[in-house]
Amino acid sequence: MNKISWKPGNMLYPLPAVLVTCRDKTGADNVLTVAWTGTVCSDPAMLYISVRPERYSYPMIKETGEFVVNLTTEELVHATDYCGVRSGREEDKFAAAGLTKGEAQKINAPIIMESPVNIECRVKTVMPLGSHDMFLAEVVNIQVSEDYLNENGAFSLADAGLLAYSHGRYYSMGQELGSFGYSVRKKG
Repeated sequence: MNKISWKPGNMLYPLPAVLVTCRDKTGADNVLTVAWTGTVCSDPAMLYISVRPERYSYPMIKETGEFVVNLTTEELVHATDYCGVRSGREEDKFAAAGLTKGEAQKINAPIIMESPVNIECRVKTVMPLGSHDMFLAEVVNIQVSEDYLNENGAFSLADAGLLAYSHGRYYSMGQELGSFGYSVRKKG
């Protein structure tokens, strides 16, 4: 296979496309789409989101230090895109995108009821990186929809139809190709 060199850029794809919800100190809520997100630590459970400082949600998250990462599904693809191209400065994106607000249990922020998983986060550090600032946060609670639990009480990723984002396009996930350690597991 021949290779060519490209200039440095972001080529780590696909990414999760998530809806981040937040609330400012006056009680105003917003939702924004984020693809710059990921897990950074398992103990304690931590993740990050990277947000441009000019985004409407940026000062909300910075002043309260709280947000929720709401996983998205095939059914939420329109709302996911909509919340990424519209600003909460001009409209209530929850209403415009047809999203139902719920409440986080451990922080003061809304959740999206249609999301199969709501990850409540408390910011530990904000790191200015250039075009985006990274909010490094501890996971303080997770709410999971019972609709996606299997008979053993485990979350069924394949049934959720989660979204991924790559180069300006949304993709459906869910077909399992193997499980951790399957390549070395003894047969039979």
